[in-house]
Amino acid sequence: MIIPAHGSAGFRFPISRAFGARSAAPAGQCEVSAKTDTPRWIELVLSWPWLLPVARVALTSAFLIGGIQKLIDFPGAVAEQAHFGLQPAWLWAAAAIIVELGGSALVIFGRWVWLGAGGLGVLTAVAMLTANNFWTMTGHDRFAALNAFFEHLGLIAGFVLVAVMSVRMPLPRSSTAQLHSLEASHDQ
Repeated sequence: MIIPAHGSAGFRFPISRAFGARSAAPAGQCEVSAKTDTPRWIELVLSWPWLLPVARVALTSAFLIGGIQKLIDFPGAVAEQAHFGLQPAWLWAAAAIIVELGGSALVIFGRWVWLGAGGLGVLTAVAMLTANNFWTMTGHDRFAALNAFFEHLGLIAGFVLVAVMSVRMPLPRSSTAQLHSLEASHDQ
């Protein structure tokens, strides 16, 4: 059970009756939004106007690099697709380049995000099922493939989330307007 007690500076510190220990922070010093349990300072960081574009670039970075590498070394891209049994390999390589670069651009620029994220998610699912077939492996190879399989699954979930966010949130406004609207919502 937690009971309030007064500290030397007049702050109220929660005290655990079971352990008799005081909290490291005064109670009430962390403002929390009325709509969520997110502390205000975290809410402010998450509202920075450049955070979402940077996160979108980070989410698609492997695809941007992969698409550029495949474009520069198309014969290598064809060999990669053939190695995983995807035929005709040249068509799979061309499709991978288009999806990796085009899908990334759509996600980054916030236009037709559902299409870009969906394409990247499907491409990731194909890669996950062909390159990480852990169910056919044993030992360390199985462990590594199982880990990569679920990393790819998490990436697909990230694309689902960015698509959902693009539907639920309008395109970012100017940073000044965002800060004013956030401050106004906290003043109410």
